[in-house]
Amino acid sequence: MMQDTRRVLLGVDTGGTFTDFIVYDGDGLRVHKVLSTPAAPEQAILQGIRELGLQGQSFYLIHGSTVATNAVLERKGVRVAYVTNRGFGDVLTIGRQARRELYNLQPQPEPPPVPAELCLETGGRLAADGSVVEALTDVDCDDLLRRIEALRPQAVAINLLFSFLDDRFERRIEALLPDTLFVSRSSEVLPEQREYERGIATWLNAWVGPLVEGYVNRLQAAVEPAPVSVMQSSGLTISAAQAARRAVRLLLSGPAGGLMGARRAGRVLGIERLLTFDMGGTSTDVALIDGRVTLTSEGCIGPWPVAVPMVDMHTIGAGGGSLAHVDDGGMLQVGPQSAGADPGPACYGRGGRQATVTDANLVLGRLRPDAFLGGDMTLDVNAAREAVQALAAQLGVSPEDAAQGVVDVANEHMAQALRVISVQRGVDPADFTLTAFGGAGGLHVCALADALGMQRALVPVHAGVLSALGMLAAPRGRQLSHTVQALLAEQREQDMAARFAELAADGLAELQAEGVDRDEIDTVFSLDLRYVGQSYTLNIPYHNILQACEDFHRLHQRRFGHRLATDVELVNLRVGLHAAEPELPLRTASTTTRGAPRERVVLVGVAERVPVWQRNDLPVGRPIEGPALVVDAVATTCLEAGWRAVRHATGSLLLERTKA
Repeated sequence: MMQDTRRVLLGVDTGGTFTDFIVYDGDGLRVHKVLSTPAAPEQAILQGIRELGLQGQSFYLIHGSTVATNAVLERKGVRVAYVTNRGFGDVLTIGRQARRELYNLQPQPEPPPVPAELCLETGGRLAADGSVVEALTDVDCDDLLRRIEALRPQAVAINLLFSFLDDRFERRIEALLPDTLFVSRSSEVLPEQREYERGIATWLNAWVGPLVEGYVNRLQAAVEPAPVSVMQSSGLTISAAQAARRAVRLLLSGPAGGLMGARRAGRVLGIERLLTFDMGGTSTDVALIDGRVTLTSEGCIGPWPVAVPMVDMHTIGAGGGSLAHVDDGGMLQVGPQSAGADPGPACYGRGGRQATVTDANLVLGRLRPDAFLGGDMTLDVNAAREAVQALAAQLGVSPEDAAQGVVDVANEHMAQALRVISVQRGVDPADFTLTAFGGAGGLHVCALADALGMQRALVPVHAGVLSALGMLAAPRGRQLSHTVQALLAEQREQDMAARFAELAADGLAELQAEGVDRDEIDTVFSLDLRYVGQSYTLNIPYHNILQACEDFHRLHQRRFGHRLATDVELVNLRVGLHAAEPELPLRTASTTTRGAPRERVVLVGVAERVPVWQRNDLPVGRPIEGPALVVDAVATTCLEAGWRAVRHATGSLLLERTKA
């Protein structure tokens, strides 16, 4: 990207507790953290820019935003009118008739995505072959416009049947609406089959789109003339102007950055198979990287399916700020509620009173109160002990035992999440390297590796801000799709080539408009295939029809244990477009063979004082044995007994299990 060579690069990840920054000036990397400002996320970003001395300078901002995610999870979207065909106004309410608790005969009803009074039905219905079943008349248009004006929504979501075959009726409705409305139409958001999933994606885009648009516009205005790009859920970046219209593609913006950062850190070390966990202040995201970041179109956010491409990960409410409490049965629970950035854990000294995982780690000695955030923030040990003491009194144990219990429960939550993404998919975690990042990841890495029977772990350089690093490491790109439902064997190669070219055209034009040279854009074609009669698909790279068919049979055999002598059906075409990955060499650490720990401290449960190393003081290539603490400006790593660590020349820590 031409911009990368002319400007300082600034990666920013807005989390629930901290906003992380990483600056690349062509020579090296600088890292920074500030407390997030959830009510106005751009304020924390502007604070960080000032503290980094970048105000008034020329830089290029790549941002991972949680605005869309938080709005969905907190159900704080805008008022949306949902437009569909006659007889289908309750599709989003009915959904797939799935129940969270299969054997609960009296489940609590979920509120419908769109209230009945905001579900509007009209004409413009197509059949499955694209023929017109019911036209969209002038009377329909006048009536629809009148009802929308009466309802006074902030956004409109348009989802007509089979609009992915012919979008003229959706476009006509869009043209009717005033420019003051945010309009989301399914033929643009997700031109694929399945009216429910397509409708939910279109509604989500409209529900949070105005919020994202307003936020991005405020941020862009505040940092002008610096250009702004935003990380998408697919791990590819997009210009801020385009992102504002594609809110549904930003729901995993920050976590996707973490995976791109982990992939880059592992690749530098020659490690391609990573089991990752990103433990921040509010949540933990786990994922599997086997050479590449895996995408899925079957993700969820809250109770709703999100069928747009996103990184394949599993998220739980367990982070450093997760609140600990004793339930009515006397059992210790941790999360999913979080102390967030305000007031934060008790040890932050901002008014928090309830014990968190961070408070527990501080009581156990795993966090150094004067070394938090490189010494920029001092932790209040007494406040942490008071919070944990209140929990201990309820449990009838010592504060140290209560703190250890909080950490153990949090570890079990995270271990179970890691099993979901690996063991439950037939993958042995022992074949992978556990990769810990996020502000709290290094504190738990050894315990989780032990729980999963893993021998190797990695704590990347700048692990505490790795999602921000991933913003800089990610290429610009697009993920495009379109339903073409037909038997695969009946397709012709020239027709497939024409369809792919047509699908890719808009994405190529958008990337070129962002300043990406056509010659540096890589294009990847794939197909969603299934046996005739099946409901779900497997995604297969496309080179030619015969190979795709055989690859599908093989993958079906490996995934499900059998293959069928049945016709293979083509469901969706997919095109991945991405520019070259930016050059971002990680700073080479000093190769000194001398070094000594800064101090030795008491660690609860360890008989002797343990050494505390500054990461930059660790001799490159010379192992240290646990137990030990390794601290840096943005994170702490707890190296437990039975583990050794070696600092790589890039600054990353490679951990190896030494006990049986």
